[in-house]
Amino acid sequence: MSIQQNLNNIKQTLPEHVTLVAVSKTKPVSDLMEAYNAGQRIFGENKIQEMADKFEQMPKDIEWHMIGHVQTNKVKYMAPFVSLIHGVESFKLLKEVNKQALKHDRVIDCLLQIKIAEEDSKFGMSAKEASDILQSEDFSALKNIKVIGVMGMATFTENTLQIEKEFRLLKSTLEDLKVTETTNCRLQTISMGMSGDYKLAIDCGSTMVRVGSSIFGNRNYN
Repeated sequence: MSIQQNLNNIKQTLPEHVTLVAVSKTKPVSDLMEAYNAGQRIFGENKIQEMADKFEQMPKDIEWHMIGHVQTNKVKYMAPFVSLIHGVESFKLLKEVNKQALKHDRVIDCLLQIKIAEEDSKFGMSAKEASDILQSEDFSALKNIKVIGVMGMATFTENTLQIEKEFRLLKSTLEDLKVTETTNCRLQTISMGMSGDYKLAIDCGSTMVRVGSSIFGNRNYN
């Protein structure tokens, strides 16, 4: 199957309100261009440097999403161009994104990463931490970021019921947080679901899915 065929097959399964992020980490620009030529405009990377390199080489109508863990000291490298940062898990990081966005006279969209998995290895904040941040005066002072939703990663397990429970938790967390909406917070996006479980995620309320291997084939980490 070609990348183009894979993309078309996946897009046919997605409802209209669901955004597809093509997860292109570790893949060469030639693969990304194949997806681009098939109509894909939103790409997700998990390393800032790799994303910045690809941004330089590729057409400028692409939306770049940072889907990996973000180190504060690297925000400045993506601040000129990044469209959406999925993995914001602290107020400190929000503050840094705001600071760097201001330098480029931009407002950068962010998702708060909520810890929904039972594994210890997954990053994220609790629903209460998210609520506390969104209601704080410090947060309302940030004029160059906008929190547009939440992101979560389910436990890596074969147990569909557990995954479904975690996805539903993220959906209800978004609903609970909506009371905190302010000028720089408009909660609409739920980023959850990857190649193996995106259909279940959509059933549980996802509006944005992050699909990589089903489009580009398995990754080579060597």
